[in-house]
Amino acid sequence: MFGLREWRRRKILKRAALPEDLWQAALQRVPLCARLSAEELHRLRTLVLLFLHEKSIEGAQGVEVTDDMRLVIAILCCIPILNLGLDYYDTWVSVIVYPDEFIPRHQYTDEAGVVHTSHMPLTGEAWARGPMILSWPDVEESAEVPDDGWNVVFHECAHKLDMLNGEANGLPPPHRDMDILAWTQDWTEAYEDFCARVERGEDDWLDPYAAENPGEFFAVISEAFFEIPLDLQQDFPAVYRHLCAFYRQDPAARVLQQTD
Repeated sequence: MFGLREWRRRKILKRAALPEDLWQAALQRVPLCARLSAEELHRLRTLVLLFLHEKSIEGAQGVEVTDDMRLVIAILCCIPILNLGLDYYDTWVSVIVYPDEFIPRHQYTDEAGVVHTSHMPLTGEAWARGPMILSWPDVEESAEVPDDGWNVVFHECAHKLDMLNGEANGLPPPHRDMDILAWTQDWTEAYEDFCARVERGEDDWLDPYAAENPGEFFAVISEAFFEIPLDLQQDFPAVYRHLCAFYRQDPAARVLQQTD
């Protein structure tokens, strides 16, 4: 099966066409790509081509998804898996794009057995084996501002990766060379420390939404990992090292190299 998939992908890449002007225009809209090397950009382009072939990107509530929009979304989705591969996104096949924040109707039952319906507006949402849902204005802002630590696409992609081995609990499927005990200890300490800061009302560079639960902490930290890695490395060095091991990337090194 694996060999057949690789054969199909090689066949797609031979036939697929991505006009150079369209690609360059998309890179300009995602300035974070300027941190990547020429070799990384080449691999990113390959991943984007395959992503666009294997995933559907559809508009909702009147949104007409253009080729440029598809490219921007695909680029942002593929940056986290640049050194992991597209197989990490096997559990979902579509992206749904809304014209603005959307309000999903989720029901949940609390400990007392009372059923509640959520009406909170969202900029993005990821279902375990369903689509990724995104607000286009927030995707645009995420793409255009590469160093504010906020990126709705990276956030939802992190949830997708986290849910590969169950619910989003802050522990994505580890690689064989990763120390799970160290991950658990370091992430628990970092999460508890951050929650304490939030409870004390301290101003922080990290979005307080990260204190919601360990799954959200992982997703918010992943946003920071790719956008403001030096801040993350300084404040949570152990967590940064674990993310380097999981994503198999070192964004801080890219930033330092870019500023040399």
